[in-house]
Parts: sequence; C-alpha cells; structure tokens
Amino acid sequence: MSQYQAPLNDIYFNLFDVWQLDQYWQQQSQLADLIEADTAKAILEEAAKICEQQIAPFASSADTVGAKLVNGKVLLPEHYHTAYKSLSEGGWTGLSGDAEFGGMGMPKALSMMVDEMLCSADIAFSLYPGLTAGACVALLQHADEATKKTYLPKMYSGEWSGTMCLTESHAGSDLGIMRTVAKPTDDGSYQLTGSKIFITAGEHELTSNIVHLVLAKLPDAPAGSRGISLFLVPKYLPDASGQAGERNKVTVGSIEHKMGINGSATCVLNFDDARGYLIGEPHRGLACMFTMMNYERLSMGSQGLGAAERAYQNAVSYAKDRLQGRISEKDPNKAESILGHADVRRMLLNIKAMNEAGRTFATWVASLLDKAKYDNCQQSAQRANLLTPIAKAFMTDQGFDSCVIAQQVFGGHGYVKEWGMEQLVRDVRIAQIYEGTNGIQAADFMLRKVAADKGDALLKLLAEIKQDILAQPIDITISLTSYIDQLVQLTKAVIAQDSRAQSANACDFLALVSYILYGFMWYKNLAALKVEVHSSTFITAKQYTAAYFFTRVLPKVDGLLSLLRHDSALVDKLTVEQF
Repeated sequence: MSQYQAPLNDIYFNLFDVWQLDQYWQQQSQLADLIEADTAKAILEEAAKICEQQIAPFASSADTVGAKLVNGKVLLPEHYHTAYKSLSEGGWTGLSGDAEFGGMGMPKALSMMVDEMLCSADIAFSLYPGLTAGACVALLQHADEATKKTYLPKMYSGEWSGTMCLTESHAGSDLGIMRTVAKPTDDGSYQLTGSKIFITAGEHELTSNIVHLVLAKLPDAPAGSRGISLFLVPKYLPDASGQAGERNKVTVGSIEHKMGINGSATCVLNFDDARGYLIGEPHRGLACMFTMMNYERLSMGSQGLGAAERAYQNAVSYAKDRLQGRISEKDPNKAESILGHADVRRMLLNIKAMNEAGRTFATWVASLLDKAKYDNCQQSAQRANLLTPIAKAFMTDQGFDSCVIAQQVFGGHGYVKEWGMEQLVRDVRIAQIYEGTNGIQAADFMLRKVAADKGDALLKLLAEIKQDILAQPIDITISLTSYIDQLVQLTKAVIAQDSRAQSANACDFLALVSYILYGFMWYKNLAALKVEVHSSTFITAKQYTAAYFFTRVLPKVDGLLSLLRHDSALVDKLTVEQF
C-alpha cells in the first residue's frame, strides 16, 4: 500500500533558509503579530497529521469507491466527510482567507505548502477545499461588500464550498461561443439557463451549500469573450438569516467516469432559470474568473509536485526493500537491494532533483504573490503573472513524468493496484489538462507574457538572476550563467518572429526557461546550506542532488536551444489530408 510522510524538513528549509520568509513576515504589519517561524511550523505539522493519518491511507479506497450519482445526489467516500470536517474545524479551509471575513489571514507561501501535502495525500480530495479557496479569491476581489459578508465567512469556515463553471460541451478553451444566458429580473437578480460540463465538486454533501461561480452572457452581450459576465449561483438561496434556504434551480445531470481522481465529483450541471447575482461589471466576467483560474493554475503545480513527492517516497522505500540481482561479486549467491543498481539510482535522482527544485520554485512564486499583496509591489505581481504558466505547465509535466518513472522502479508491481503507483499516474495526468491544457499555458507564456512586452519582464528577471549568481558564485553552477546568456539572445530572436512561429515554439521555449529557472532554484538551495544549522546528512544529500541536476539534467537545455534555433515552419508543411 502507498504510504506518505510530509517532507517537513525540506518545506522548512525552503520557507526559512532559502527564501527567509519568516524574516519577511516579521517586517509586515499585517503579519508580524500573526505568524513567525514557530507558528508556521505548528500549522504545517498539524496539517501534516491530517494528511498523513486521515487522508493518505484511504486514497486507494476513495479511488475504488469514487463519486456516485444516486437519486440526484452525489455520494462521496465516507472518510471524505470526516477529513473535510477536520480541515474545516482546524481552519484549513480558510488558511489564507481574509481575516475581515473569518479567514486565518496566513500568507500564500504557507498555504502553498499545505496544498502540496493535500495533493500528496489525495488529489481528488484536495479539489474540494481547493476550488473553494479559489472561489473565495474571486469573490474577495470582485464582489460587493454585501455579497462578501454573506458568502465568505461560510466558505472560509468550510460550511459552504465553491466551484467555477466555465466549460460547455461545445465551448472548451473558446469561451466566447458559450450559450448559457443570464436574463435580468425586476429584483436585480438574474435567471441563468444553460449547461456546464466538467464542473469539479459540482455536487456533493460535504457542505450545506455550494456556491457556483458561473460564466454566462447577458441578452445584449457583445459577441465573443468580451460579452461574458460572471454570476454567483448558490445551490441553496440564503434566507433572511443568511443560512441555506430554498433550493435553487441548478441540478446535476450526470458525473463523468474518468481515468483518475475518481473521488472528485466531476459534474454536468444544468441551470434552468436558476437565480444568480452579477459579480463585478457586466461583460467583464472573464477577467473576474481569471482571478480564480490563476489561483487554480498554481494549485495544479502543487498537484504535480504532491503526486511526484509521494511517488518518490514509495519508490525509494521499495528500492531499498526489493532484493533483485547481484551488483557486486562479494556473494554471487545473494541478491541485493535494487537501490544498488545504477539505473534505479538514476531514476530516483531524476525525481528527487526535480521535486526539490519544484518545491523551491513553488515557494518562490507564492512569496511573490505575498509581496504583491502585502507590499503592493507591482514588480512582484508582474513576476508571479510571468511564472504562473510555468508553475502550471512545467510542474505538472514533471509531476507526471516523475510518477511514471517511480512506477518503473517497481517493475511489474508498479502496474498492480495494491502498490498505489498506477493511481498516482492516473490521478496526476489530469493536472496537465484542466485549467487550460499545458499547450495553452505555453502559448500564454510565449504570446502574452513574453512577446507582448517584447520580453521586458523575462529579460529583467534573467538579468537579476545572473547578477545574484555572480555576486556569490558557486563552482558547480557556473554553467547556468552561460545558459542565461544564450536564453537572453534566443528570447530576442523569438520576439522578432511572427505569432505563428512563436506558437509553434511555445512549448519548447517554456521548457527551456523552466529548466534554467530550476537551475537557479538549485543555486538558491546550495547558497542556503549552513553547517551550523543543517545536519551533515541533509547538506551532503543536497549537494550531491544539485550536482546531479547540473551535470545530468540541466544539459537538456543544449538540446532545447538547438531545437529552437531551427525554423519551425515544418509544422505547417503537411496538408490536412496528409495527417
């Protein structure tokens, strides 16, 4: 059976040594009396207990039981109710929520670490509090005060949950052609009619109410994506006291039967003159919803990392216990642990190197969001925006690859359900698809984040990274500065291309930037090691893993640089009939 232990030591290392966020928190008036290192550790330790004891051991049974539609109700695995109650009672559902409306007010960097643990424990379960947190972010930024007071306290407390309803059967990424309509009524509300598909946590009994954030078009809406508005549509309409009252006209049509995340209720929702309330300005709904979608895209990165961390832990454990083959000539009649095999070590080191860089990267992006919020720092906001597609796309690509590699360590046992590896492969696969496929993330990165500002944000970031490295050089990282120089020149060349060529190069360009940024993450890890703070075992493991990354992983950049220097026009040479 698959096991899980939260990697608290590495989490603490990233929060307090690499990025020194405990010092940053103490400099902020909003955080100084709320959190410091010991408080953060206590919060993370309690979250780890819930994940390790109440969620992770039952992920396999949740996968088997799944979500079931019975007489119009979606029934979930029984232990989900107990675990969700524990999360709610402990304040985890409102961990980074606004304190004015009942949230705990903790920084994003802390909640990002809890997200990783939840995803390691059970990705399907993590989606219920995760969608709610994202919906709260959208409401906090775009709803009026009365709406915030009615909904946010109950959502932060876990009493109510949230969803986002975008996709329709004919309108996936092209939201401009959606058909769901919202008609105004005399009392200022709207009647929504239409169907939405792939709605995560769309129906369940974990909470007493579900708050749907729905994209729809007003009768006079302009064509395309500029005509989309955002509406709040509760499952139960709040009564005069603010409690869940009359049932609204939103029903579940079916639930999807999926490759993985079977415990997540992925629903078709039907709105039949359902009462809704406009959030933000008319025809500005897509911008409002992107507030939530960007939050969720960071959570996708946590899913990739969380699954890969659990896969790594179990692959290491198996490799230590599995006796197979004779590596030395000491005793030719005695089989040895497969951890002695060079290829097994190669596989495990690949996962370890990418996981630890990924955790540093996730902490960095979250800290940028905190600085954008608490310092009102526009540069931090811009950088978080630049890096979000990487967090979503690269971290989930690596997460899936790592789970497949870890499954390979198990050999035939990795293909058998009882070991839990095949579930991790199935569950994490969705993270590359939803919230915008990774191809769309790459196009967003290339066209909107890099080309749109002539590379200004990326080039400034690369210049600062190079300056940081040169100010405190570490021998093994020296190749990184050369790669940065080559990336700078390539970025300038890519910016000069037309949008078709940029689109064709987008995925490879995102991967190139990502590997170089992961190299910087390993530089930051090495620079943060201190003999007076960390054990010799911890330091040596970091140093050797970093060396492996720089000598066996980072050189992949050479291939990507070569590929991107070639003409991409071949993608358009075949006619439609030739495919």
